[in-house]
Amino acid sequence: MELFRRLFIAALCAGTLSGVVITAAHQFGTVPVILEAEVYEKAAEAHGHPGVAHEHADHNAATMEKAAAHDPEAEAWEPADGFERTLYTGLADILTGIGFALLLVSAYAVKGDAMTWRRGLFWGLAGFATFTLAPTLGLPPEVPGTAAAPLLDRQVWWIATVALTGGGLGLLAFKREAIWAVLAVAMIVLPHVIGAPQPVESGSAAPEALAHRFVVAAMVVSLLFWISLGASTGYLYRRFVQNT
Repeated sequence: MELFRRLFIAALCAGTLSGVVITAAHQFGTVPVILEAEVYEKAAEAHGHPGVAHEHADHNAATMEKAAAHDPEAEAWEPADGFERTLYTGLADILTGIGFALLLVSAYAVKGDAMTWRRGLFWGLAGFATFTLAPTLGLPPEVPGTAAAPLLDRQVWWIATVALTGGGLGLLAFKREAIWAVLAVAMIVLPHVIGAPQPVESGSAAPEALAHRFVVAAMVVSLLFWISLGASTGYLYRRFVQNT
């Protein structure tokens, strides 16, 4: 019980710190691009352009559908631009940071090696490769107003890609036999051989250059998140768990 308490404290501190860092990064990186893309999306809606999915990254599609089923005239709630939107983004980022921090410190405990912020940094880079880089190769981040494949299909592919990539990287890191290396490479490549689900008709209300800017910004912000999370969990794990 004491070990769990110390693990939770380390994850809570590291996740909160990384969440604050990533919230600030969002404000300078992805949020301006999203706001600009929403202008194009609203313009496309006003002109009745078909074939464009109006799906925001911060909207829950299932909730919207249920609300419409009960009240066809009801509009889905969304935070107001400015402080309210930043506040909810920050809360989501901090909760995400704490969740991933719990995964990392649990992995440190299972592995049992002495941790430092440098070793944690490598774990963070592995997290970036698993949860961001690999899925982005098939499903890059999309600005509002971009056509997309069915949500369930994308979720299944994303989960499978993360699981196979994480498992493959684990085999490469902790197994030395050649057969495991071959299996690891096969696991990492398999989702991309199958291919990510794609929309029947592609299209976007926003210009292609803006969509490209969003992909780059989202990747940079995610990299900053995993660097800060890996380094902070490694340092705090050593302080709260190993040195007590």
